[in-house]
Amino acid sequence: MNDYEILLLLDPELPEEGQGDIVARVRGLVEKGGGNVVHHEPWGRRKLAYEIDRKGEGSYHLLHVDCDPETLDEVARVLKIDDGVMRHLSTRRIQPGPELTVAAGGAASDDVAAESTSASEEG
Repeated sequence: MNDYEILLLLDPELPEEGQGDIVARVRGLVEKGGGNVVHHEPWGRRKLAYEIDRKGEGSYHLLHVDCDPETLDEVARVLKIDDGVMRHLSTRRIQPGPELTVAAGGAASDDVAAESTSASEEG
C-alpha cells in the first residue's frame, strides 16, 4: 500500500450534507479496496484564483489515505463523474529518508561537504 493525499475542490453551493456524502463515498471506496483514510482535514471555503464553472469560491477537503494504486484509480474515476466535485488532485506522499536531510544553509549535507572541499582546493 502507498500513502496518498487527495485534495477535493467541491462546489461551494453544495450543502454540508452533500459535501459529507462525497467525502463518505471516497472513504467507502478506499476502505472497500482494502485501504484506510488516515486523516480528513476540511479546509472550508476559499476564493479561487480564477472562476471554475462561473464560481469564484470552492470548498476544499484534504484526505490522507493508504491504499493501492488500483483503488486510487477507482476513486479518481468516481470523482470525475460526480457533479459536486469541481476538481480533485491525488499525489503520492513520500516520507523523507536520512539522505534527504537538509543542512541549515538550505543544501543537502552531502552537497555542503563537497562544496567546502572544492573551495579549499581552489584557494
